Amino acid sequence: MKNVYHFAVFIFIIFFQSLFFAQIPGMINYNQEDGLNCTVTYRLIQDEQGFLWIGSDNGFFRFDGIEFKNYNAKQGLKNIEVLGVLTLKNKILIIPFLNNIAYLEKGAIYNTDTDPELRKIKTGTGGFEAYYNKQRDESFILNTTDLSCIYKYKNGKVQTIPLYINPDKNRFSLIDFDTNSFELLLSDQNNNIFSYNILKKKKHVFIIKLEKKEWLVQLKNNILISINKNGNKIFLYRRKGDTFNKIHTLELEKEHDIHDIHIDDNERLLVSLNSGGILFFNQPITNFSPSKKPYLFLQDYVINDILIDKDKNIWFSSRDNGIFFISKNFFANYINYFSEIKNSANITSIAANSNSVFLGYNVSKAAIYSPNKKYTEFVLDHSQKNEHRAIFANDKTVLFGQTQRVSQMNLSNFKSFTPKSLQTFNIKNIVPYLDNEVLICNSSNVSRYNYQLKKIVDTLFNERSYTALSYQPDSLFVGSFKDLYKVNVKNKQKKLFLEGYYFTDLKKLKDNLYAGATNLHGIVIFNNHKILKQITQADGLVTNQIKKIDIEKPNILWASTNTGLIRIELTKNKPKINLFTQTDGLPSDKVAGCVIKKDTLYIGTSKGLGILSIKELLTQQKFINKKVIINSVIIGAREYFDISNNLTTESPHNDIIFNLSFPDFTSQGKISYKYKMEGLNDNWNISNSSKIIYNSLPPGKYIFKVFGLGHGGKQSYTYASMPIEIKPRFWQTWWFKAAAALLMILPIVIVINITLHKQRDKKLKKIIHEKKIAELELQAIKAQINPHFIYNCLNSIQFLLYKKDYNETENYLDIFSQMIRKTLHYSEKTFMSVQEETEYLSLYLNMEKLRLKDQLEYTITVSERVNPEWQIPSLLVQPFVENAIKHGISGLKDRKGKIDIAFDYSDSTLSIAIEDNGVGIQNKQETMAKNNSFGVKLSQKRIDTFKQLFDTNVVLEINSLSEKTYGTQIKLYISPYENKNTGLHH
Repeated sequence: MKNVYHFAVFIFIIFFQSLFFAQIPGMINYNQEDGLNCTVTYRLIQDEQGFLWIGSDNGFFRFDGIEFKNYNAKQGLKNIEVLGVLTLKNKILIIPFLNNIAYLEKGAIYNTDTDPELRKIKTGTGGFEAYYNKQRDESFILNTTDLSCIYKYKNGKVQTIPLYINPDKNRFSLIDFDTNSFELLLSDQNNNIFSYNILKKKKHVFIIKLEKKEWLVQLKNNILISINKNGNKIFLYRRKGDTFNKIHTLELEKEHDIHDIHIDDNERLLVSLNSGGILFFNQPITNFSPSKKPYLFLQDYVINDILIDKDKNIWFSSRDNGIFFISKNFFANYINYFSEIKNSANITSIAANSNSVFLGYNVSKAAIYSPNKKYTEFVLDHSQKNEHRAIFANDKTVLFGQTQRVSQMNLSNFKSFTPKSLQTFNIKNIVPYLDNEVLICNSSNVSRYNYQLKKIVDTLFNERSYTALSYQPDSLFVGSFKDLYKVNVKNKQKKLFLEGYYFTDLKKLKDNLYAGATNLHGIVIFNNHKILKQITQADGLVTNQIKKIDIEKPNILWASTNTGLIRIELTKNKPKINLFTQTDGLPSDKVAGCVIKKDTLYIGTSKGLGILSIKELLTQQKFINKKVIINSVIIGAREYFDISNNLTTESPHNDIIFNLSFPDFTSQGKISYKYKMEGLNDNWNISNSSKIIYNSLPPGKYIFKVFGLGHGGKQSYTYASMPIEIKPRFWQTWWFKAAAALLMILPIVIVINITLHKQRDKKLKKIIHEKKIAELELQAIKAQINPHFIYNCLNSIQFLLYKKDYNETENYLDIFSQMIRKTLHYSEKTFMSVQEETEYLSLYLNMEKLRLKDQLEYTITVSERVNPEWQIPSLLVQPFVENAIKHGISGLKDRKGKIDIAFDYSDSTLSIAIEDNGVGIQNKQETMAKNNSFGVKLSQKRIDTFKQLFDTNVVLEINSLSEKTYGTQIKLYISPYENKNTGLHH
């Protein structure tokens, strides 16, 4: 029995809530099931960051659009009956029903035990009022039943300011307090209004004519509001100087027990009633028309407070049913267009003629809505609950296509009936065809129905069909479960056109251009021959499942989906796509279809009809004018609420959790976050969780960046950011890693060094051995040079003796003796200077000149760029000079022989040129073959040996001069070298 009782209560609650939501389908109720764990909610306030703060009988709550965070006795409240809070600069001041003022700061609650300064504030057992001056960051608290003093709270200190306004103990009522001028506005028992300056202690009486039975409620924007005792009149006065002048008296249809009155930013009144409900006067006070009646809603609930937030959404706190929310856009839509409609059932189909809009619900109920806001609802079948699938309408006839039948209505008398031929169809769609005819797509075929004759006149396609479209007088497109066919009306022949597409709707854009809505593949644009374009989620659609499409212009269409209404503008490149949802004023995101009449959209949703202006929809912001709030950061086991400074930590405390909020209430909890950790990677991630976790961040400097994403994917206008630095432990520092690496590498280096040293010693021994061999070879070459030279000289002496030229022989022998000494001397040396070389050559050429008498001339030239002390290989040039005399000059008959020797220096190279005017050569190859003298061969060997021993690069070059004059040129190029023994180099 107990379970039956609970089930009955549950059914009653569901039924009771359905009565409420039948009034305003776009209103949201947040209660215990959503985390608002309380019975009574009191005052509502929104802080600078956008959070909603709610006083309740179970402490107070902070709401960010997703989570209700509760603060009660567990967090440190001594009195959990919190009437409201006051948001200061860095604190939340908590004002309970009784004493025990507290405040919330950096996630912790401080009460009269933890902060004794709060004990100075005595709120008593009656009401209170609190005011805050943001510019001076100071708040004022008044006990409305005891106006003997006022409490000023600033910088954590309480100042009690005595009030000298009640010497006769008369009862005064608080109307308002101006924190800028420090003036209290009060009324006495006789309804006299006066102000009192709490600093100057001065009283000023205003001029006002009030009825004795008026009850002063509040002052806002210099408008004073009062009500009469019976509650059927509201009086409005405007303050001007020292006078309050009456501007309006609002007479209500019946007496009301008025609880409170609120004025919005447009000076419109919202009146909460103790009997339940809100009276809304949809007109400004300054332009009031008594004939325009207020709207009554929420009549089943007692509303304690009303808040209009920064986005102009409206919040209501209730006595026993949590809080209610309605977005600005939907409230405006409801009030301006459709407030008289009391039904919010699920609309599953919609159509229109030139005068009216026709609605089909998910039960056997339909409605007609006219532009004059007249709404007529009727039941088509009392015996069944058939869902509407399609509606066709013109100015004379309406066809309501339900699941199992089609009802026809004559608009001249609004009588409806169901033709026998249409009583058993499983209807999928109804589309216009010829005059007085429609095509009825059903589970069996596509039929032509003549609504004037009230009968089916033909069957055109004998398969299950979902939609159809006439594109030529005798041709149709017909969409089956998965394919699109071309059907010839005359011979009933079908031809497969597009395979694999489940078309739910077909519309013509213009001649030979069509749009198709599909169940899985988005929107397909095609002509009579092929697909031209496919628009899917890759192009920006929120879903590929499209129910209906409606045409605004040939290049603009609207797609109805379960996630909102999509406007698609076809362009040459990527289509321009806009998504509209509940945040834009739709009663629900589940859209069955829409009707376009000029600038107005009539939208059928699962929570009733929405009426919106296309122009206003398109001018709405494409981003959300908010940013994500980083509530706290958990590093390791510690939570940081003060994130104004850079946070630093080190491993092992390098697990980071960011607690986020994005208080975009219009999104109704459909919030996600796009974030990245700059410094870790550049990839943006998306999460539906308000907790972003990074595990084991490596040491480094990072910047956490996060965007908020609202309903429909709208993004916050900018990102929130938080710098984080993970400092390395000593073993993670570069110097430790370098030292560790060095210690690891050092043994390897030692081993490699030992190995290389052994290899180097082995190589050095080999080089030394090879050099010794080369030196022995050089010595052998030198030993060969001396005999060779002496042999040549003796031949010359023999020649002179043969001629009996004894004087010349004597001279020759004298020079020869000098030559022998120098040759023996220089053959012992490896290097000789340039000067010694030139002297030796001069001695040799003089000796040869004696032998050849007047047949030889020579010159030796040393450039100024050549240092005479530069060292060159000894006895290197003489064999080439000897070869030039022997093979080039000695046989000349027609001219005198000439030898020119030149030492020059350029490009870091010493060059020695030996030119003769002898018989010359034909080419280099021939010269090398002819110049096979023993001396030249020995010189070439010495050149090769010098390269090996001393890294001295000597290049030999032989050129013929016969093309210009006569003779041969020998060139020796000696690259820079250093003689370590002498220290001379070039």
